[in-house]
Amino acid sequence: MLVKTYGAALHGIDAITITIEVNISKGINMHMVGLPDNAVKESQQRIHTALINNNYKMPGRKIVINMAPADIRKEGSAYDLPIALGILGASTQVNSDKFSDYIIMGELSLDGSLKRIKGALPIAIEAREKGFKGIILPKENANEAAIVNNLDVYGAENLEEVVKFFDEGEYLEKFAIDTRDEFFNRLDNYEFDFEDVKGQENIKRALEITAAGGHNAIMIGPPGSGKTMLAKRLPSILPPLNLYEALETTKIHSVAGLMSPNDSLISVRPFRSPHHTISDVALVGGGTYPQPGEISLAHHGVLFLDELPEFKRTVLEVMRQPMENRSITISRAKFTVEYPASFMLIASMNPCPCGYYNHPEKACVCGPGVVQKYLNKISGPLLDRIDLHVEVTPVPFRELSKIRKSEKSSEVRKRVIAARKIQEERFKDVEGVYANAQMSPKLLREHCVIDDEGQELLKMAMEKLGLSARAYDRILKVSRTIADLDASSNINNDHLSEAIQYRSLDRDEWGS
Repeated sequence: MLVKTYGAALHGIDAITITIEVNISKGINMHMVGLPDNAVKESQQRIHTALINNNYKMPGRKIVINMAPADIRKEGSAYDLPIALGILGASTQVNSDKFSDYIIMGELSLDGSLKRIKGALPIAIEAREKGFKGIILPKENANEAAIVNNLDVYGAENLEEVVKFFDEGEYLEKFAIDTRDEFFNRLDNYEFDFEDVKGQENIKRALEITAAGGHNAIMIGPPGSGKTMLAKRLPSILPPLNLYEALETTKIHSVAGLMSPNDSLISVRPFRSPHHTISDVALVGGGTYPQPGEISLAHHGVLFLDELPEFKRTVLEVMRQPMENRSITISRAKFTVEYPASFMLIASMNPCPCGYYNHPEKACVCGPGVVQKYLNKISGPLLDRIDLHVEVTPVPFRELSKIRKSEKSSEVRKRVIAARKIQEERFKDVEGVYANAQMSPKLLREHCVIDDEGQELLKMAMEKLGLSARAYDRILKVSRTIADLDASSNINNDHLSEAIQYRSLDRDEWGS
């Protein structure tokens, strides 16, 4: 007897419907075809034991399982449940009439209980788009899938519950979530706030500019000056995610298996901070069976690289193309996967190996040329993609001892949102550009016009401070953002002057 069940395979951050055909005929042994990987092939032992332990019979006949389309590789243990149901249906141990109404996914334990799977959200979206009535999956994944509306989402704890659902009409627990309510209730749920930071007003201002224009930034300062603390609070002043961005971010985290049982929708901007020992594949994504990397997990959020010079050069270099394209394409011999990677890069570094170059109180003990050698660990092309270089100095005791609280992130965010709205209107007819940081040379000439006095100021700064040529465009972009924060249609000298001070690493005297 032939029975069909339906599952799904992940491809990038999307899912593809998989038809699982189970046929039982005369003969012996179980044969699995359709390009299954080792985890799928091993399901034979899990399924056999789970069926026996739940008082079902494993047919002692020839079982052929075909997973179509046969040219797509099937990975992981999530096909255990649909294959087990297919075997029970083909051996008439369960009513298979309603199998075609549902996508069914879940990993089986030997006792028949169901374990969570990866990619529940994109699988649920695929089920709705392909016209399935509902989806059946482990209870731990139900909240994640339930944000998809117009789809019946059932969470099961074990194989027996699913069998009774089809065979006896006993209802599984149905999950439903008001997506918009869930989204808006958690929109401002940030753990860190700028209110907690004492002093460092100039650094907060630089990060406000960074957030307002979508710029990349690097903070240079001695140990303990607050670089990491400030970076962690950057997401709290970024504009809130819209519903589309939240769904896209959640899909990526779902595919990576990072959603907890209580999570349903990621409604705050992600903050990713990988250790400097990370490999290039872990950073940008890939592997034998590709998974999203840190740059994709930071999509619509912040990627923070602490102690930037300590990262391997090859790791930093592979980021250059994704930073421009805002996506990463991973190509293998038989397939190509694309992951989104629109993130803001925030980096920090000590000014030298000992950490005290340019320190106001402590002397640097590094030898001649050591500071420049340390800085040279970061390539020019990568620095070229960083708009703001911010010098961070230690907070004096008189600032730490103040009882007065600093400005809240919510107040800073209002100014950032206002500036972003100006940019949204400015670039409404330009596809793929939503912030000043993304301006092309053509857009730069159009929207960053400065008068003769401004040109003279910029020329003087370039010559006197020894700024490199690559600093010119960056200064114009940052000054445009500063003008937007002032709600000014023109870039004036004050805006230019402030932008010029954020090019520390471009100065000839730095590290010399």
